[in-house]
Formats: sequence, C-alpha cells, structure tokens
Amino acid sequence: MKAANGLVRILKTEGVQFVSTFPTCVINNACGEEGMPLIMMREERFATAVADAYSRVTGGKRIGVSSVMGGLNAAGAQMAFGGLAQAFEDNSPMLCVTDGVPPSMTQRSHFDVIGGFQSVTKWVGYINQPDRVPEMMRRAFTYLRTGRPQPVMLQIPRGFGDYDEARYPYTAVKGWKYPGDPRDVEVAVRALTSAASPVIYAGQGIFYADACDELREFAELVQAPVVTTLLGKSCFPENHPLSAGVRGLPSEHYLQSADVVFAIGSSLSPGRFSHYIPNPGQKILIQSTVDYLDINKDYAVNHAIVGDAKLVLRQMIDEAKKQTGGSEKKRPGLVEEIAGLKKKLRDEYMPKLTSNEVPINPYRVYWDLMNTLDLKKSAVSHDSGNTRDQLSALWESPIPHGYLGWGNVSTLGFGFAYALAAKLANPEWAAVNVTGDAGVGYQMGNYEAAVRHKIGVTTVHINNSGFGGYGKGFWGTGHDPYTSAVSPSSILNMAAATAAMGEYSERIEKPDEIVPAVKRALAANASGRPAYLEFICSQYPVYPEWIGPHTH
Repeated sequence: MKAANGLVRILKTEGVQFVSTFPTCVINNACGEEGMPLIMMREERFATAVADAYSRVTGGKRIGVSSVMGGLNAAGAQMAFGGLAQAFEDNSPMLCVTDGVPPSMTQRSHFDVIGGFQSVTKWVGYINQPDRVPEMMRRAFTYLRTGRPQPVMLQIPRGFGDYDEARYPYTAVKGWKYPGDPRDVEVAVRALTSAASPVIYAGQGIFYADACDELREFAELVQAPVVTTLLGKSCFPENHPLSAGVRGLPSEHYLQSADVVFAIGSSLSPGRFSHYIPNPGQKILIQSTVDYLDINKDYAVNHAIVGDAKLVLRQMIDEAKKQTGGSEKKRPGLVEEIAGLKKKLRDEYMPKLTSNEVPINPYRVYWDLMNTLDLKKSAVSHDSGNTRDQLSALWESPIPHGYLGWGNVSTLGFGFAYALAAKLANPEWAAVNVTGDAGVGYQMGNYEAAVRHKIGVTTVHINNSGFGGYGKGFWGTGHDPYTSAVSPSSILNMAAATAAMGEYSERIEKPDEIVPAVKRALAANASGRPAYLEFICSQYPVYPEWIGPHTH
C-alpha cells in the first residue's frame, strides 16, 4: 500500500467525509484513487477554514480535514497559517495534511514547518517512513478527539514507497473523556442550589461534549439564567424562558447581579468576544473545563471541576436531584423577569428592525431574514466587524449550531466557510453567510468553488458603501472610499460579478424587496445553486445597548 493511499484509507476509516484543499498536496491524487471527495477552494486559508468550520458545525463528531502544499515548497502551508491560527484560538479540532520535506532534507531548510506551526497547533507530526503512517494517524486522531479540541498538522513527504497494511493495521480511534471529581461536583452543586441569584455561563465546550441536552436539563433543575459566549451561541435554545442571550440585556443584567457564576465549557479567557464578569471578587465563581490550564488564569476560581462537560453535567444533575429531593429549585418571578428584559430591549429597537428607510437599515435585513428562514433547519453566521456585532445580539437560534459565532484571531470571510460546512454537514438545512464589504473581498474567489461543487448556500451582503465599520477618515487623505467613490451605491457593486460566476444574484435597494429576494435565493439553493443577495444599506451603527459595557 502506498503511504499516501494508506493515509487516505485511514481518513475513511475515521469517518472523514471529504478533504478541502487547494492543490497540490501529496495525498490529493490518493484521494481520487481511494474515492475520497475533494472540495477544492481557491486558496489554502479558505481550504483550512472549511475544514475548521466542518469540525465546529458537527461538534467534533466528524473531523474536518484540509490538505495544502508544503515540503520544500512550503508556500501553501504558509498561506494556511492564518486559518490554523483561528482554529487554534477558537479550539477547533481539525486536521491539516501537508507535504513534508524529504527525510534527507529535514532541518536543512530556512523555514522549519514543524517549528513554524507549533504555536498554532496542538501537535505537528512528521512521517519519516511509510510504515509509520498508521502510528502517526492514531496519534493525530487521539489528540483530535481527546482533551482540549485544537488543530493538528501532519506532514508526509512525497515519493514514499509502500507499507504492508496487514503488518501495520489501523483501527479507528474513539477518543477519551473523563468525569469530574465527585467531591468537586458536590461542592459546586451545593453552592448553586443555595445561591440567591445564580447564572450559568456556557461556552462552546458544550458543543464538543455533545452536552446541549444536559445543559438544558440542569438549567431547568436549578432554575438559573443561561448566558452563552459568542462561540457558545446556540448551545442553549435562545427561545427558552431561561435564555439570557449572548450580548447586551438581559445577559449583562444577570452577570452583574449574580452571586454565583457557574462557567462550563469556557476557558474564561479575555479577548474572545466573551463576557467580562463584573465584580468577580464579590461573587462565587465555579468553573468546569476539560483543561486544567484554564483554571485561575484570568479569574480567581472558588470551585473547579475538571472534566468533560457532558459527563460533569450528568453528575451535577444527579447530585442536584439528590440535594433537592428531585424537584426543581423554585425562583419565583425569574422567568417573567427574563421575558420582561427581552421585551424591553426588543420594543426599544423594533422601529429599526421594521424600518422602511432607504437606504435599508441593516437591522431590517436581519429581522426579515430571521422571520423568513425555518430556524429549526437553518444555520447562520456573521463575518468580522459590524455584521458580527449587530447580528449576534439580535439572532435567536432554537437549535444547536443554528448560529456560529466567532471573532478573535479571526480571518475575514470565515462566515462563508461556515455556510459551506453547514450545508455539507446538513444538506437539508438552509445555510446563510451574512457579511459586509470587507468580508466580500476575502470571500469572492471562493464563490466560484460553491458554484462548481453545487453547494447551495446564500450570502447576504450588507453593502453600506465603503467598509462602514471603519469610520470616515480611517483611510487617510485621498483614499477614503466615502469621498473617492463616484456615488455611494457604486462601491462594491458585486451582484453582476457573482452572477457571471454562475450564482443566483440580486441587488436589493428597498425594504419590501427583502423577503421575496430571500425566498428566491432559498429556492435557488434547493437546486444546488449558491445565491448572493446584495442589500444596499445605510451606515447604521451598532447599538451600544445590544453589546453592553462589559462585553469584549
């Protein structure tokens, strides 16, 4: 068995559905020979982003894999660096396969791929002889499925000979998870059940532990509001009476007033568009995480539970029932209070959500989109900047992975990669990418890939005529697109370009055209045709009240 073919067979054994790529990599021909589908994007960063997004949207149940050029010509791997950095920062378990330098050339090149990528991966492996393919793949999938989820890179040189499959067989790796210490669980539950105003702070670790059902059951049992991080958005149904949202009211209200904060599936690290916990020294802080390195990092933690979120929550449910006699904790007026805070915020901004202004208010686009899609069979993501800050506060997803939030070490355009991955993972779902002027520039070449592979996703472009989130005067004298354009509506007029690529494309300028255009786009998606909707919008600011003073 050729080494590259053996590696691809192992990918199939591990349940990998496809490899996203930008040619060439040593395994690409082997993928064709072994019947492994290739999704060819237009550059390496985006190939990596699609693999990353696929792992996210499946909660790590199916690992996303990318292949990029490496070896003596490491340019492809270098182009993928930004995508791997984002996957590493956001804790996404994806595999990147690249060419390795020939064994005789290791440590002789100016650029050391292993050293260069160690800062953005959990592990970088190098296969130095053919019969080590099964061993190195076992290690790769062990690291991908065990402990903190993060990307892995594996290098395989070109020109390798064969190895004996019978002598070096491969069995799929299941991964290993562990529960929390029972004493830690008991102490944490006692603190929560005796609290006057507890709040649950849930992160994306809930997704990777497949613990959404357990989170809901535990929240209902202890009757605590649930706040999520941006990465954890939709891990708790956002139409649930105990959902306090991801940004602004009521999430900030409960973080401010809580006497006990229970963080689970979150590193509590700063700078990840998560919440700042106000007055932490005046609260009891409980943290449950799969990685002990998260504990006492940014906050002094009073109680900690190290373990898989699903197993820990199951333990906490059993312990809470034991301590309370099996009945739900009574917190009179809590559900009504959450509903009142949500209504207060929604009523205040409803005029913008239903605005008939021209140019279109972007909040009107989001509102009509949310009320047109079947939210129980849809996946939506933002892009960096205004679309993230506006959409994430407004959107309510009732299902896990119905919304993907992201945005720290972020590469513009990632929202489109998520839409592609969501459609590949759930073909019956609608998949929508909401992006702005800057994001379109990063995504544009990859629209062609969606057409070629017949992946029916919709891009919603909030065209506010010149990178509205950056502000006037940002560009320097003579370069500001606000003043240099012939007319505002002429900036980034991309509908014609996307139509030429084969996408279903529309340019929408009036609010009453939003819903019909979305429906036509979804109809095109149903036949495998990607769609692009360019909404001519005002440069409407992000509501400070949506975000709140304590969200970073």
